[in-house]
Amino acid sequence: MPTYRAPVKDMLYVLNDILHIEKYSKLPTFEDATPDLIAAILKEGAKLCEEVIQPLNQIGDKEGCTRHDDGSVTTPAGFKEAYKLFTEGGWQGLNHTPDYGGQGLPYFMGVAMEEMLVSANLAFAMYPGLTSGTIAILTMQGSDEEKAKWLPNLISGKWAGTMNLTEPHCGTDLGMLRTKAVPQDDGSYKITGTKIFISSGEHDLTENIIHFVLARTPDAPAGTKGISLFIVPKVLVNDDGSLGTRNTVSCGSLEEKMGIHGNATAVLNYEDATGYLFGEEHKGLRGMFVMMNAARLGVAVQGLAISEVATQNAADYARERLQGRSISGVKEADKPADPIIVHPDVRRMLMDARAFNQGARAFALWVGLMVDISRKSPDEDARKHADNLLNLLTPVLKGYLTDGGYRHATAAQQVFGGAGYIVETGMEQFVRDARICQIYEGTNGIQALDLVGRKLPMEGGLPIRTYLELMEHFFSENADEPYAEFIDPLKTAVGDLQKAVLWFAQNGPANPDNAGAGSVAFLYLLGTVALGHMWAKMAITSSKLLDAGAEDKDFHQNKLITARYFIHRNLPDTAMYLRKIEAGAEDVMALDAGAF
Repeated sequence: MPTYRAPVKDMLYVLNDILHIEKYSKLPTFEDATPDLIAAILKEGAKLCEEVIQPLNQIGDKEGCTRHDDGSVTTPAGFKEAYKLFTEGGWQGLNHTPDYGGQGLPYFMGVAMEEMLVSANLAFAMYPGLTSGTIAILTMQGSDEEKAKWLPNLISGKWAGTMNLTEPHCGTDLGMLRTKAVPQDDGSYKITGTKIFISSGEHDLTENIIHFVLARTPDAPAGTKGISLFIVPKVLVNDDGSLGTRNTVSCGSLEEKMGIHGNATAVLNYEDATGYLFGEEHKGLRGMFVMMNAARLGVAVQGLAISEVATQNAADYARERLQGRSISGVKEADKPADPIIVHPDVRRMLMDARAFNQGARAFALWVGLMVDISRKSPDEDARKHADNLLNLLTPVLKGYLTDGGYRHATAAQQVFGGAGYIVETGMEQFVRDARICQIYEGTNGIQALDLVGRKLPMEGGLPIRTYLELMEHFFSENADEPYAEFIDPLKTAVGDLQKAVLWFAQNGPANPDNAGAGSVAFLYLLGTVALGHMWAKMAITSSKLLDAGAEDKDFHQNKLITARYFIHRNLPDTAMYLRKIEAGAEDVMALDAGAF
């Protein structure tokens, strides 16, 4: 049976010692987020995840969700009771507006809680995760009337939310969608169509589900310019807020999936269902992308979270499993064999994952802070600076962290050897569950294309210039410090990043396939630099704390060891990614399609 220990100590280290959250105490929602309160909340969240939600992970995987003849769906045993505890504790509203019942804490707190929740049970975490996306779009773009009608019950967790994009013939290319929305005399619309792959689309955890649905009105122009966004509740809501009649949206079936069996991934059929236009007609993608960007940050954390829990279990197994003798000499002579953690290749897998997990955690929490600044800072320049970084780094977070999450979940399974292939250990479930993170909310190939095709040239290259200026500022801040072993390799990696940006500028316009062929390598290059930046910050911080006589010497010394590992063995990959980018598209596109 797998176990989970929430990395609260590491989260608090990042928040307090790396990000210095106390510096932002004057921002709205930050006033009450003192270090003591943050620590108390994260410890309580860890307790819920470790003791209540994690034990349901294998149960959910084995049982899955059940669709009944009437179209209703029940979740696995224990999910409903765990969800009740989750909502009663106010966790759904942790970082949502107190104007409608939320806790009003900073966004980065939601990032930390999301990691713990997903490590404990990804399928369960998806239910409140989709609801948070619904809350985000209503909070940012809803009218006062819409907020008052929908937000209180979503924030409390009494109702859930989803987003409906994909159709049987239409995935990434949303311009092809066919779902229709016909206006009615009372201002509502009748929605007709089929949506597939709808996470949390139907379940028994809440009394209502609020679906955000993309559809076309009768006079809509072709393509994405003709898409509108609608609110379609599972159960209609009366003017006084009470529940009315059941809407004509139903679960036609549940998808048979590779993983996340505990989440109800539904085919939803809309048959003249009552819906309400959200935002302007024919401008639905503008609103849906608010949800999708929030979801992409959440999915990035899912990659990290699965890697973390898989690595914890692999490390525990490696310390206990006796097999073979160390090639450098017997380590435990009183036993018939040494534990496999003595073998360099096992150490390599565990160290790769450790360096990824801790670096990715710092990266995700830092980006979470950028979300807070972009939304709440009274300083327009600060908001713009944070927006530039978010525009650039959102596809990187989603692609780099979820590819890494799957890679390290697979490596953790490898540490177990044959036992990792057996269901009982739980490792194969981590691998299966992690795989979806690379696919949904925009496949990672699409993230890479978005990064190179849209984010690099955005506003004349402003986002990438902002990031490179940030790195230059970091280098100048530490120019006189005795930390060249961390700074100099990072400078080299940033040089590879600059060369890649220049290569795209020189070679992309003439042949767009050059950008497409190098897009994934560029995403990995930028992701590696981003983690290198985090590790340099952590190495310098822990060095200073050790020099100042930090009490927890082992913690900070281990940070330095892991930082050196990443900088020596992972950061040099930027040169490889640069070479791949500079190879261009010729070899990629040369083979005739029929030859495949």
